Amino acid sequence: MQLPQGLVDRFRADLEPLWPFLDQPESRLGLAVSGGGDSLALLLLAHAALPDRVEAATVDHRLRPESAAEAEHVAALCRELGVPHRIIPVSVEGGNLQDRARAARYAALGEWCEERGLDGLATAHQMDDQVETFIMRANRGSGVFGLSSIRALGTVPGMPLRLIRPLPGWRRKELRDIVEAAGWNAVDDPSNENEAFDRIRIRKALSEADWIDFEGVAKSARLLGEAEDTIDWMVGREYSECVDAGAEETVYRALRSGIGGTLVAGGVIRSIFRGFGAHIDMAAAAKLVEALRAGRKSNVAGIEAFVRDQDGERLWVFRREVPRRTG
Repeated sequence: MQLPQGLVDRFRADLEPLWPFLDQPESRLGLAVSGGGDSLALLLLAHAALPDRVEAATVDHRLRPESAAEAEHVAALCRELGVPHRIIPVSVEGGNLQDRARAARYAALGEWCEERGLDGLATAHQMDDQVETFIMRANRGSGVFGLSSIRALGTVPGMPLRLIRPLPGWRRKELRDIVEAAGWNAVDDPSNENEAFDRIRIRKALSEADWIDFEGVAKSARLLGEAEDTIDWMVGREYSECVDAGAEETVYRALRSGIGGTLVAGGVIRSIFRGFGAHIDMAAAAKLVEALRAGRKSNVAGIEAFVRDQDGERLWVFRREVPRRTG
């Protein structure tokens, strides 16, 4: 089936800065295709832009009776296009179902890409997803690192494989229109109507808020992503210039550079904790920054943090908490 050339050119232009293999005919791209309208549009666009250079996979989480048939539906559409396709069944453990399903999905897709020798994995997150995520996180009081939302370029969790999202400039409706024009039927996941999920409540509210500029909100999220990258760079520089990691303790000369604001200092502290094999989130790191600035000693995640004045300089010192004696 033939897509309008303008749509294909637009997709290639969006893909170009994310996938450096675009003009390398031997390189191939993996597509995560669930069967929903967004992912089917991704399949059609990528197939048209990269003929004979894409493969698709559908992860069957086996959480609904219909999931196997939906995966087979995607397989049939891929055969229609001549795109290699694999169905990957996974098991999802209890707990936070959405988070665990996402982790299982990315792990399975990453292994599939490695096995097939693919040069990246593309997913179909689009502008509406970006805006929904931004508002959902803003509603929870997230800072810069949360509001940067869905990034167009990253890596598959736990792997060096490139993860790309080439559709953040596309609206959900125009992607559905592409699928309908092809005569295809998208899978309808009933969870997309379940208002027990924050995202679905926000999606329905947004559908009634015609005053919201989706492109403006998406641009804000993108700029916050750039701000996050800048902060990460500053954290790396601050750590390299102001932190001495020793066998017994790690010392942070937090006042030396003059750039140790809460975001930067908190980022450095998180890096220090990782050096001890411990993890804290940004909110906990910010509280620790506040305590150390006030000269208060703290114990967090098994790490003792306190202030030491030495040679005319105030140091923030971190070391493993000494186990308390019992008996």
